[in-house]
Amino acid sequence: MRGTLSWQIMLVALAVLAGIIAHMTAANGGPANIGTALGLLAVSAAAAWALNRQALAKACILFIGAHGTAWLLLSGVSGHEGQAGASFYLALGAAWLLAWRCVTVLSLMKPVSLVARRALGLIIPLIFGAWVLILWEAIVRGAGIPFLLLPPPSAIADRIAASSSVLAADFKQTVLKAVLAGYVMGCGAGFVAAIAADRFVFLRRGLLPIGNMAAALPIIGVAPIMVMWFGFDWPSKAAVVVIMTFFPMLVNTVAGLSASGHMERDLMRTYASGYWPTLFKLRLPAAMPFIFNALKINSTLALIGAIVAEFFGTPVVGMGFRISTEVGRMNIDMVWAEITMAALAGTLFYGALALVERTVTFWHPSIRGG
Repeated sequence: MRGTLSWQIMLVALAVLAGIIAHMTAANGGPANIGTALGLLAVSAAAAWALNRQALAKACILFIGAHGTAWLLLSGVSGHEGQAGASFYLALGAAWLLAWRCVTVLSLMKPVSLVARRALGLIIPLIFGAWVLILWEAIVRGAGIPFLLLPPPSAIADRIAASSSVLAADFKQTVLKAVLAGYVMGCGAGFVAAIAADRFVFLRRGLLPIGNMAAALPIIGVAPIMVMWFGFDWPSKAAVVVIMTFFPMLVNTVAGLSASGHMERDLMRTYASGYWPTLFKLRLPAAMPFIFNALKINSTLALIGAIVAEFFGTPVVGMGFRISTEVGRMNIDMVWAEITMAALAGTLFYGALALVERTVTFWHPSIRGG
């Protein structure tokens, strides 16, 4: 009850203060729709208070109020960049408070069906991510920050739509060629080396220090050498990815192969099971959480390695090439478009691996608990 009253009191204080400032500065021009946004805030807060015990309806009202207010504020500041006053930011803070309360209400809900739980688990981070973009857009436009320094999300989206063919070609060159090839080869080599190190003790003692040294190699120093060895096209970037992904897979797989308990291994011995049957039937399944941990770590390392490697020589295509070129041309919106595409690719790659992990390691306590 105390938490409910606190957010309502803060919301009322912000809205009243924003209304007073907006009324006092109405003759000076600036962003429009402040009054309408404050009215929507008041109606939404009152409706949410009236529906205090109806969680779903309350969350819907808060969602509509928060995002409707944000839309009014952003549409009002368009064309008045740099003219936003205190009332604009106070109203924006009140809208954010509504969204915060909406996420809180959704987090406390406990739906019965599995579909509803999964939908809720998706909606909450989407609202949080949307408000990161809303605040970014509002602050950049309201404060009049030059787009050369920090373009708003809307400008980045416009650039993505206008340069879709260029972005698609860069994605194909960097992700579908260099990243995937290097990822498969690096993770595969690390896995095979881990099996060999587990089978032969002298390899474990000699290979792990060498792998540690290879992991410590600076990518800025390795990338130019790989370009000299393998040329300017994607194989040199794949080679950098192999170096970056080899060691995490090696270390995690070696650790995972030791994860099975003594009782399980003793049971396999009583069945007269040799090394390879024990490996495939017991030790590898027990190592799967460690292996997937390495795969997820490498999914981001591979993308970073390929993009950075393209700074040191590449054909006139690729994410790293585009970023370095467009920075020199001061096309910062294009740079952010490439960063956005790289972030989306990395997120989807990581998410796909997480889904496969849940399917393969369904028996693990962390998966059963989720």
